[in-house]
Amino acid sequence: MLNQVVRYPGIDAPGTDLLAEHIARDRRRDRMESCRAVRFRIQEPTVREALLEPILRRMRVRQVLPVLLRHPERCLLDIGCGWEARLLKSVEPYVKRAVGVDFKAPDIATPKLTSITATLVDELPFPDAAFDVVTLLAVLEHLSHPRAMVGEICRVLKPCGQVIVTVPSLAAKPVLEFLAHRVGLVNVAEIRDHKRYYDRKSLEALFAGSGLTIDRHCYFQLGMNNLVVATRVDETAPALVRR
Repeated sequence: MLNQVVRYPGIDAPGTDLLAEHIARDRRRDRMESCRAVRFRIQEPTVREALLEPILRRMRVRQVLPVLLRHPERCLLDIGCGWEARLLKSVEPYVKRAVGVDFKAPDIATPKLTSITATLVDELPFPDAAFDVVTLLAVLEHLSHPRAMVGEICRVLKPCGQVIVTVPSLAAKPVLEFLAHRVGLVNVAEIRDHKRYYDRKSLEALFAGSGLTIDRHCYFQLGMNNLVVATRVDETAPALVRR
């Protein structure tokens, strides 16, 4: 387990006009990539990413950015940031600091961004109440012990901090398996590693008693993906305020 503690300078976030520009640019890129019928090679010569995956990833990022902008002092932890750490790079203009954790995390060290290479196990290498926002995008379905991770997220969140989760729905299972095994538009190994698919009821059961209260749940990507926004309960607040 990592014992590394990183210190970060505080930097103010700019206005929200860059968000609209970023989303518009990603939508143009999505249209261009959807017209390509080839697989492409990424930076690592031994790693390949299927055609549809970057498009789906950008769709997830667009779901998350508006939630991040609600926090005036945004200290972000992105669990499972991926080899590209796209979310970290996307939110850099808006956050005070951001940390990405993944077994395949790229080497990032800027005044705002830091990455840590680590396997996602039951404990996160951070102190209590360290972050305003935690993101868990397309990760929950890969975890053998998801409830332990939800508990760890609650621990590292500040009181009233929020976690944003995306995870494939039950309806996505046959579609993703077809796209992976028959068409090759999604990575086969990634789909085989899926431990479970979720719906609203199973997500509510997962978060029950964790110290996190689900504020919002919706489906996106034509019902193939869940979006959950949950808040850490502030135990110091009076009971009437918490209701």
